[in-house]
Amino acid sequence: MSCTVLMIAEKPSLAESITKILAPNGRYNTRKMTSPVHEYSAEFRGAMCKFKFTSVKGHVYNLDFTREYNDWNIDPLELFTARTAKQEASKSGSICHHLQQESKAIDYVILWLDCDREGENICYEVIKNVRQGMKQSPGDKDSRILRAKFSAITATDIRKAMDNLIYPNENEALAVDARQELDLKIGCAFTRFQTKFFNRKYGNLDSNVISYGPCQTPTLSFCVSRHDQIKSFSPESFWTLSVSVAKQGTNGEQSGPEINLHWGRVKVFDKHVATIFQNMVRGNKEAIVVSISSDKHTKNKPHALNTVELLKFGSSNLGIGPHETMVIAERLYTQGYISYPRTETTSYPKNFDIKSVLKDQSGHPLWGLYAKELLEKGFDWPTGGTDAGDHPPITPMRVAYEGDLTGDSWRIYNYITRHFLGSISPNLKYQKTNVTIKIGIESFECSGTKVLQPGFSSVMHWRTMSDQIMQEFNQNEILKIIDVRLVEGQTSPPDYLTESEVITLMEKHGIGTDASIPVHINNICQRNYVTVQGSARRLVPTNLGIVLIHGYQKIDPDLSLPTMRSDVEKQLNYIASGKAKYADVLDHSLNLFAAKFKYFRDHVAQMDELFEATFSTLASTGKILTKCGKCKRYLKYIALKPVRLHCPTCEETYSLPSNGHIKDYKGLQCPLDDFGLVSFSTGSKDIGYPLCPYCYNHPPFENIRKGC
Repeated sequence: MSCTVLMIAEKPSLAESITKILAPNGRYNTRKMTSPVHEYSAEFRGAMCKFKFTSVKGHVYNLDFTREYNDWNIDPLELFTARTAKQEASKSGSICHHLQQESKAIDYVILWLDCDREGENICYEVIKNVRQGMKQSPGDKDSRILRAKFSAITATDIRKAMDNLIYPNENEALAVDARQELDLKIGCAFTRFQTKFFNRKYGNLDSNVISYGPCQTPTLSFCVSRHDQIKSFSPESFWTLSVSVAKQGTNGEQSGPEINLHWGRVKVFDKHVATIFQNMVRGNKEAIVVSISSDKHTKNKPHALNTVELLKFGSSNLGIGPHETMVIAERLYTQGYISYPRTETTSYPKNFDIKSVLKDQSGHPLWGLYAKELLEKGFDWPTGGTDAGDHPPITPMRVAYEGDLTGDSWRIYNYITRHFLGSISPNLKYQKTNVTIKIGIESFECSGTKVLQPGFSSVMHWRTMSDQIMQEFNQNEILKIIDVRLVEGQTSPPDYLTESEVITLMEKHGIGTDASIPVHINNICQRNYVTVQGSARRLVPTNLGIVLIHGYQKIDPDLSLPTMRSDVEKQLNYIASGKAKYADVLDHSLNLFAAKFKYFRDHVAQMDELFEATFSTLASTGKILTKCGKCKRYLKYIALKPVRLHCPTCEETYSLPSNGHIKDYKGLQCPLDDFGLVSFSTGSKDIGYPLCPYCYNHPPFENIRKGC
């Protein structure tokens, strides 16, 4: 072989899927390594080459502080200027070693990482490990490190990407580096300070970590804002006229079913006024039809599907949370069933082969006849939508049957396919007839609708419109009044936000990206700041979430508003497009948040007032367990998260291991510090081991980490 080409995908399953497409006749050999290596021979740039296709498993590195800054006793303000380092995501270091071994004496590298900013960032993590092992010639190494751009795992897309290789984009990778460092430093500074400050004072917070996040906190703020609206809402009574009429015969008798009318004034908020209107209407014996209008209306078909719309539908219609929806969509993508699921685009590219997708789906037992009809009668090329310049919209790429996919995977695929078919279908058309009826000087209405063309709703059945049959009326027709009632009602507060509504707000305010939105919503759930309630999946904030946001609002509202994060996202976009320098954006943002952190720390007492009014102090919480080695008085055991011991006399708190059982250990004391020993045990057999609370938090010997 005249050359060797190393190709790397983001996941092992993706590497295998692409290998099956590119290997001649689908034949290849596989070596079982840290990540499988698929090998075959094929032509590349005019020469016969050996191809090796392997993968990483997501990010190769995680960003963290250097070791000296991992001590929570360090002043959190120092974290804004602290040194950071990229550490291998795999604790064993096996992925880095694997890449270094496989890259020895190779001629070319082709990167098949996901085609978004995160994927671009992983490209450069891979390059860091493979560049050194490459052959020195021909040409410089960078010219032989290539990037494949693709949006679907289909033979057409993959071969097209292979024929149109480009170079990786360092600016997009740097934008991710900047975002990672900002999130790490800002999040850790606020989180460490808050966690230490409040967990040392309160016993029933029910959260190990009281975190702050530049994205998660504004997301939580949306939920708390709605909660505040609900709690401050004052219901107000109103009254409306409920009137029913009917057609009448020649002798004035009722000759048809009752027809309920809608009052033109809708409602009034004064009962006395409402009663006057009721008496005025009751003073009439007949109603008269004064106008009949009939108009045709259109409901437009949906735009092409993007990530945000998929997440919203998954939550509101399928009852699947955004995080799980994204996991399922990514799995469907790697299996080749759908196109790349992370996209902001809602318009099909001009060269998109709609006919090919329709042909693939025309044999499906559920929607095949509909797809075939679109092929035969012609489909409507979608208009409108937005081309965000990232990836094509989400579409089906391979036919799947209900037996091929299980549970929620099938439901997501079913929706994606039906949405695609709906987006190229005719619009829904209907006719609406409005009838205005007068009783004295008061106007009432009734209406009916008739579907003229179901259009896209034939396949998107959840958007079906049904006929609302209404009796036929004639101009100036006299109707018999059957009943005139006064109905009392009350205004109601808005409901808690659904996940779908929160996603809409995040997109509107530029909080997160299509890929990170599910992560931020999942974070506020995991932190016990909100709970997901009911089939509508409403996000109801907990006391902890409410107090945090109210505290930020008292000290510095910017900390919980979406404007700060959206401004940062704009700066990151400038890095990605080459309009701003990585270092400049990083310095500006860190200086801004460092100043805000100092102000927050100096005024945290304002937030503490809210905590004190909501939560129990450590002194009033817990049960007596063992003795303090300093004051010789009893320590109190706090069983709620985070598990800890508290000395009311010394006002000191000692963390303990979680997910187990804690009890006194035979009344014995630690020989080093006189603290009473406790026993920690896990499992049904309850076999435990003794530990000293003080030594657990302050290791007495060198090279022993806290908590060991």
